[in-house]
Amino acid sequence: MTTWPATKKRFHRDTYPGMQWNWGDFVLWHGYKGGEEAFWDTRIGKGRPAWNIQDPSMISRSFDETLSIYCGGIDNLFRHHDYTRAILESIRPYPMARFWLHCHHLHVDGKKMSKSVGNILYIDNLQEQGYTLAEIRFFLIYGHYRKTLSYSDKRMRSTTEKLRRFRAQVKKIKDRTGSTTDADTEVARKIKDAFRERMDDDLDVKGAFDNVSGLVSGMDGRSLSPSTASGISKALREIDEVLQVIF
Repeated sequence: MTTWPATKKRFHRDTYPGMQWNWGDFVLWHGYKGGEEAFWDTRIGKGRPAWNIQDPSMISRSFDETLSIYCGGIDNLFRHHDYTRAILESIRPYPMARFWLHCHHLHVDGKKMSKSVGNILYIDNLQEQGYTLAEIRFFLIYGHYRKTLSYSDKRMRSTTEKLRRFRAQVKKIKDRTGSTTDADTEVARKIKDAFRERMDDDLDVKGAFDNVSGLVSGMDGRSLSPSTASGISKALREIDEVLQVIF
């Protein structure tokens, strides 16, 4: 059993990647050191809040209820969000959040994208290569948030082509609607159900898109009635309120 040290210790090493016990982790306040510019003069002395207290402070100031969803990187799953929750729930009589979503990292050419490695990709870089904002967004969401997303030029091109083919098919269907205001909801309901089925399974965006794409891509746009095409188009617009990449 681990016990507290007999004397005061200062820890400098970042122990978040896997060490489950470190006496120096749960810091709430950093005392003032001579010459520091960032500090507050408070009744407990000069200093500044620690990292773990920043999120609870912002949340308590802006929200007076349980959060629906709290998101963060997978590296925040252990320790930082534990402490955020501990701090906030110690001053409130209700849970901090109903759901916690922790996404995995974006890798570029096999390495985690970071400034220290020097493999940062910016949106401007991808736009210069001819990708639209919707295509960049699609690449980032076409997967599962708890799995590592690996970027490469080849994968970016293939994912983008998948979206472009789908959008071309959607345009053919949209062109069949003409000026009709009628909408056949039977096919539309199947499309929305197919989307919802995968999204309800831990936000499986890739599975949801593939379900919808499989149904829509198999349709002959020229043989659709205007009312059926109108219903499909309406359903896809509702789905696109979530994805924001189709229209």
